[in-house]
Amino acid sequence: MKYTLDEYIDKIKLLPIKNKYTKEEILTQDFLIDKDNYLEIYYAPHNEYINPNAKIFIVGITPGFQQMSTAIATARDGIEQGKSVEEIKYDCKVAGRFSGSLRKNIINMLDEINLNKSLNINSCDELFKERDYLLHTTSLIPYSVFSKGNNYTGHSPKLMKSEFLMKYVHENIRENIEKLGYVLIIPLGKAVEEVLDDLVNKNIIKEEQILRGFPHPSGANAHRLTQLRDNKDNMMKIIENYLK
Repeated sequence: MKYTLDEYIDKIKLLPIKNKYTKEEILTQDFLIDKDNYLEIYYAPHNEYINPNAKIFIVGITPGFQQMSTAIATARDGIEQGKSVEEIKYDCKVAGRFSGSLRKNIINMLDEINLNKSLNINSCDELFKERDYLLHTTSLIPYSVFSKGNNYTGHSPKLMKSEFLMKYVHENIRENIEKLGYVLIIPLGKAVEEVLDDLVNKNIIKEEQILRGFPHPSGANAHRLTQLRDNKDNMMKIIENYLK
């Protein structure tokens, strides 16, 4: 069930060179991986690079369409420049990981709980730039999932109750954890926390690795700043204990 850039590079090469694509251009049969009723999974190339030296591990649910579009556009540009597959995988990671407003919201919230100070950096913006050797990111499902044509949010169906989706989760998250050391894991929202709970119960990760209470950064989460304030003190203690 693992799909790689090597398999899709010829299909990406057929796309026009653009900064971003429309759904009509890339939500096509060429990039469709799997389907179950109203759920569809499409290939996205930015979760293949794994940074084994990371200290911070941010985990989302699935790349949204914007991240998929950005990653594929980056891959297309890399192909045009004659870059190697491994170079393109890294470039896709850098460009696609929580791109857009999601990344901005994540950075602002991480700075609010002083992760930047604990890492001795000015802002967590640096984790996505010159200090990205400290960061690894992935999504539970490494490819883009759509429910009735919309970005999948972990509900409808509930992630943990979907055998169809969880088979991708188990394979991907285990591979990432096996290649990482003892990292601080930041789950983006409750749906991710539930999967991490299962990994704790199976002794795959430790409870103290999880930064619990970090809100999902989507602008659609109107309560994220309230949730951040409510959980701020506890999250700062977790960070302090992890990085001491």
